[in-house]
Amino acid sequence: MPDWWKIIKVKSRRDFVRSAASFGGGVAAASLIPFAAHSAAQVVTQNAPSEIGTFRGRESLGAHAAAHGLLYGCAVDVHALKADPAYSSMIREQCSILVAENAMKWGALRPTAETFRFDEADALVAFAEANHIKIRGHNLAWHRDNPKWFDTKVTAANARKVLVTHIQTVTGRYAGRMHSWDVVNEAIDVKDGRPDGMRNTVWLRLAGDDYLDLAFRTAREADPKALLTYNEYGIESESPEAEQKRVATLAMLRRMLDHKVPLDALGVQSHIAAAGAHGPTYGSGLVRFLSSVRALGLQVFITEMEVNDRGLAADIPQRDTAVAAAYKQYLDLVLAEPAVRAVLTWGITNKHTWLNGEDSRADGQPERPLPFDSSYHPTQAFSAIRNSLDTRAKGV
Repeated sequence: MPDWWKIIKVKSRRDFVRSAASFGGGVAAASLIPFAAHSAAQVVTQNAPSEIGTFRGRESLGAHAAAHGLLYGCAVDVHALKADPAYSSMIREQCSILVAENAMKWGALRPTAETFRFDEADALVAFAEANHIKIRGHNLAWHRDNPKWFDTKVTAANARKVLVTHIQTVTGRYAGRMHSWDVVNEAIDVKDGRPDGMRNTVWLRLAGDDYLDLAFRTAREADPKALLTYNEYGIESESPEAEQKRVATLAMLRRMLDHKVPLDALGVQSHIAAAGAHGPTYGSGLVRFLSSVRALGLQVFITEMEVNDRGLAADIPQRDTAVAAAYKQYLDLVLAEPAVRAVLTWGITNKHTWLNGEDSRADGQPERPLPFDSSYHPTQAFSAIRNSLDTRAKGV
């Protein structure tokens, strides 16, 4: 379990996964921002759910994002998309970009070493296209969620071929239709002790130190139009561990670009917490990092955001206020950076959040981390996200 879990008190999604406009200008310096539950009410004072009025059409998250040159979207549970009309309607109304929660990962796409299964991925792409919504692919290479056959079938002798074939097949199937791909996911882990900070993944061990270069070059050849993204977690807070990971990530991105690897964007996952007074902080280290990424010529996507509430007391109004405060503070910080072009939450309704599936709150209460509650009513987080999107024009 990575050290950042201890910081934000959330079990990693990795242990739960299943069975282009340009902006100029600088970024203002930011002070450290503590996510303190006791001060949350001072942060989110506008547009409580009862005051929101309409949240559809021009008042949707997608419309407010578009007004400021941004995309808003969410990760999609394809099973719920098919089975729950309210869920599909909410996504259609609110989102300008989507990403598959699980349907495009190896575990979902590769039932055997010789075959592919695209039914869920195809369904999501068809839904997005029918509703004129952009779509991201997630992901083409990761050390987790590999199919059961992987450990016995993939060897040092064939790993590069297996990786290339997978990327050519999957990316090629949707060529010209994707906004972007998370080509490689979570390749940095400083704790593994390598001088370059790289995670000692199965791909690194079997395919070689240059497996990222191979993956990105293959993806670009298969789909010249999609924005190719490196996606990472645990780089958000002001902890020493996060700073070390930012340094290693930036060095890896520079190396890739120096080697002419086709790389367009960095994904900052942003699984964060609404904790107590001693919770994580987000501030100047992240601001400097994002500015450095922009200096490399890369876009930035907030790819998997949610705010868990498991560090808070049981009172629901207090939890909702603290979650909303965390969204507002974090998004105000990152949206001041002109390189940020998209914000995606990891889900859109608390009804389908992965956070309630495993190792959730000690008191057994469902978590409330997303902009809509389980009845599809907007939460305080909805108005906090929308307010942050509306601040984008200031100073950018």
